[in-house]
Amino acid sequence: MAAIGFSAPGGPDVLQVETLPLPLLRPDDLLIRVAYAGVNRPDCLQRAGVYPPPPGASPLLGLEVSGEVVAVGSEVPREMIGQFVAALTPGGGYAEYCAAHWQHCLPVPQGMLLAEAAAIPETLFTVWHNLFERGLARDGERVLVHGGTSGIGTMAIMLAKAFGMEVIVTCGDAAKCAAATRIGADLAINYRETDFAEAVMAHTAGKGVNIVLDMVSGDYVARNCKCLAEDGRHVTIAVLGGAKADINMALVMMRRLTLTGSTLRPRTDNFKSALADEIADNAWPLFADGELSPVMDMTLPLAEAAAAHARMEAGEHIGKIVLEVAGG
Repeated sequence: MAAIGFSAPGGPDVLQVETLPLPLLRPDDLLIRVAYAGVNRPDCLQRAGVYPPPPGASPLLGLEVSGEVVAVGSEVPREMIGQFVAALTPGGGYAEYCAAHWQHCLPVPQGMLLAEAAAIPETLFTVWHNLFERGLARDGERVLVHGGTSGIGTMAIMLAKAFGMEVIVTCGDAAKCAAATRIGADLAINYRETDFAEAVMAHTAGKGVNIVLDMVSGDYVARNCKCLAEDGRHVTIAVLGGAKADINMALVMMRRLTLTGSTLRPRTDNFKSALADEIADNAWPLFADGELSPVMDMTLPLAEAAAAHARMEAGEHIGKIVLEVAGG
């Protein structure tokens, strides 16, 4: 099969098309003929050599795909052969064929474009777990989301609004703020021009937000804590601004704040299966009936994976970048 690989870590230009054997299936895996593969920030980090795949995962990039099931392992229902699925994968998506645990797949409903199906799993699983499970989001609460026009940010806006929340986001320029507002954000703050903590407190009349979904970390953490209401929850999902933070623990105590976070890729198959079940019951129907659809930025051929990474790292994208493999 054709796949995207790299011989040594580096910039986007290290990515190249290679010919590799098909992935081997475990008993609970299925083999997907990939139609499209989603591009995510962890792919760029892995390519740069700072985010190695977990033990047992494919060394290839790609954490989500859509496509047709063409083979199944011994413990997978054979009736899945021929079905079209959107799959969360631990790696291997940038290829013509990809193996995935059968219980980490969601059925692609009639009418959903396969390009859109590939753009959903990684961000949907991440946002659902961190905003609703770890963040304990509830109807009527306020959430602050950094990176409002990223794949994670756009997914968080849509899901939070679908479940009756008020959404505040930060973005890097006026055009992205306008895009975030069109997607559904109640307030979009240009963090390059405005102190987002001051803007949040002004918008909420000093009450603050109930949850911060943060992918920056670093010096954002202390500023995020200033934005939180009493009993607020701070959920970290990435450390793009640095892994260390100085925190006023007296503020944490006085406002009874909760600081938590998670990484999805290294979690167990059983955890991801349970998460997929909850998503299938609560969130996937919103996409299946067309109420929600991912915000799409650009579709590029698999062979142009380097250009996709360059676009993501330049911060030019609004929504999801996907790679076309077999198409459809």
